[in-house]
Amino acid sequence: VMNVITIEDYKSTYWPKLDSAIDQLLTQSPGDYIPISYEQIYSCVYKCVCQQHSEQMYSDLIKKITNHLERVSKELQASPPDLYIERFNIALGQYMGALQSIVPLFIYMNKFYIETKLNRDLKDDLIKLFTEHVAEKHIYNLMPLLLEAQSTPFQITPSTMANIVKGLYTLRPEWVQMAPALFSKFIPNILPPAVESELQEYAAQDQKLQRELMQNGFTR
Repeated sequence: VMNVITIEDYKSTYWPKLDSAIDQLLTQSPGDYIPISYEQIYSCVYKCVCQQHSEQMYSDLIKKITNHLERVSKELQASPPDLYIERFNIALGQYMGALQSIVPLFIYMNKFYIETKLNRDLKDDLIKLFTEHVAEKHIYNLMPLLLEAQSTPFQITPSTMANIVKGLYTLRPEWVQMAPALFSKFIPNILPPAVESELQEYAAQDQKLQRELMQNGFTR
């Protein structure tokens, strides 16, 4: 028989444990070893779900991650243009890496609350948070810089460019329309087959987009 977990117990004992584990996962660098007990966190989540604290836990988790992402977004806003792409890439990679640990830890909450009561999925919800609180706020600064970097050899590494473009496509496929030629370099079959006679036209469209972005105040 499981001991009863009151809402006070949840707030004073259980959530603080989860809170600090999530903190560590969100801020670790790739390859870091984190001294948290996955088993302990997993069991913490399990007990809270069994004791009907799923709704509170889900709400706390979303609030926690939203606050983290708003800080990430502010830090990016303060980045100079020459570091902006690299920092966006790090933020995206770090967050997606953190989700690979966070989502499995909350598997019980996902199964018995999010999927059954909300008809959603935790991973989708958390990816959506990054889209809304980071990517959407930065896409119009990022895109001109990516287009410029693409036309300047060695400005950023091909792997950084590939990570960001694939990442943006995962977050919101319709962003392809902002720079079809750029996305098509990293994502197969998103453009109709190119006809040689239209290559000039593609280049002209690319330049036109760059001009439009600049006219809309997206400075280089």
